Amino acid sequence: MRIVIKIGTSTLAHPTGHLNIRLVEQLCKVVSDIKNAGHQVILVSSGAIGMGVGKLGLRARPSDIPTKQAAAAVGQCELMYTYDKLFGEYNHTVAQLLITGDDVANQTRHRNFRNTLNRLLELEAIPILNENDTVATDEIVIGDNDTLAAIVASSIDARKLILLSDIDGLYTADPHTDPNARLLSFVSEITDEIRALGGGSAGNQGTGGMATKLRAADICLEAGCDMVITNGKRPDDLYDILSGKPVGTTFSREVR
Repeated sequence: MRIVIKIGTSTLAHPTGHLNIRLVEQLCKVVSDIKNAGHQVILVSSGAIGMGVGKLGLRARPSDIPTKQAAAAVGQCELMYTYDKLFGEYNHTVAQLLITGDDVANQTRHRNFRNTLNRLLELEAIPILNENDTVATDEIVIGDNDTLAAIVASSIDARKLILLSDIDGLYTADPHTDPNARLLSFVSEITDEIRALGGGSAGNQGTGGMATKLRAADICLEAGCDMVITNGKRPDDLYDILSGKPVGTTFSREVR
């Protein structure tokens, strides 16, 4: 199975911006095992700006573009160093791809990006993608890695996109404020009612939120790719997801 796994900043880092070492080590171990089982795995990883904030000793996530881009430049180095080291322990090779909106919108560049990705998979590498925050501007920005992950999944005919987040899935209401909020285990269509459940913003370190995840689900469903939202604090859930067990919220056209 060809799968795309998107890792959110909240999964990678503590609120301080520094790496959550134990969690990332466990995640890389599970992904390595999944790859050993014969699956092709592509990672879309957030965290460059958040890790740069911690590395530079900034008090909070910057709001101005130059400082964001500087933090991304610093954080991306640490992010890829960490992945290279951890996956290398299981004899897996990683590859970095930094994407801008133009790489998606331009037909020729999109084709080249897709060809490179497919060749890396043929060579048994683990491609790790992120938006190129060091050069992205409002004109060429994708905006969030949920959308980028969905574009990647649809571009390479992935069977499944798994979004690792800081929440168990899509709820009928905000579970932090409503004790009666119910987890939706299966969604077959992104209706206006479902979109209305996507309110709320991301955490302090990230850029996404449930609304961006629902947009990603829309892209995946249109392409015939299933998508799952689950909590990144439990990397072992990836095993259950790939074996077809109900975890988090699954978006699929297939009748359940």
